[in-house]
Amino acid sequence: MPESETADYHLNWRKLQQVGLNAYEARSYLVLLGHARFKALELAARSHVPRQKIYEVLDSLVEKGFAQVVQEKTKLFSAVDPTMAIPSYLARRSKLLQNELTEQARLASGLIEDLRGAYEGGQGGRGTLDFLNLVNDPTQTAMQYRRMLQTVSQEYAEFWRPPFAVDPLDERMVKDASARGINCRLLIEAGPMDSEHQERLAEYRNHGVDIRFAERLPLKLALFDRRRGLVALLDPVLTRPSWTSVIFDHEGLSEAMSGLFETYWTRAVCQAD
Repeated sequence: MPESETADYHLNWRKLQQVGLNAYEARSYLVLLGHARFKALELAARSHVPRQKIYEVLDSLVEKGFAQVVQEKTKLFSAVDPTMAIPSYLARRSKLLQNELTEQARLASGLIEDLRGAYEGGQGGRGTLDFLNLVNDPTQTAMQYRRMLQTVSQEYAEFWRPPFAVDPLDERMVKDASARGINCRLLIEAGPMDSEHQERLAEYRNHGVDIRFAERLPLKLALFDRRRGLVALLDPVLTRPSWTSVIFDHEGLSEAMSGLFETYWTRAVCQAD
């Protein structure tokens, strides 16, 4: 086999494994592609699959749609056209994974409540730092943010600066809060803004959200009812931007953060330069 063909063979062999075949299956399929049909033991010799494994491998290839049985005097196997085999296999796999995720979500909905009861029962009251929660995962930060925004009763205020776990200008709940009569204020760090975000600013103002611009904001901050909130701090060590969020439920800390917000809010302007 020429060197270029050998390189292509190994590349395709690895790609088939990334698609979902195991090493023996990928090797056997590649051999089948180059020939009309094979007996099982002939294929084992050509593809360097142990004889005791070849029937298992072929059964799996047939099940996955990469091979088919040609019944003559003896049982023969041939490859299925890759333009049909690969898309069909991926479609079946995608459907199977989606069904698994749906079932996992159904089970998880009941499990969450069961485990939450056990968690709360095991806490034994508030500890010395229960009012603080450090979160590094953006998804968990977004969940905490939305939970506080959904239950805010009087006032919501936020320093808007990227990058975001949740972009307030993409969050329907901000407009919903304003529609409930919540005093909503966004202080935006001035900078380039695409046309889509500019349109959303006008839309938010029409919904009663008060918006101002500051030349620079020191951190990411969201406050809810002057009692709860989150502060997101940029990790100074990592080369890629990474935020650690401090979720708090503490009157004194919230008062201090509210004072910081008001200081920047009074210096801000209503329109970006």
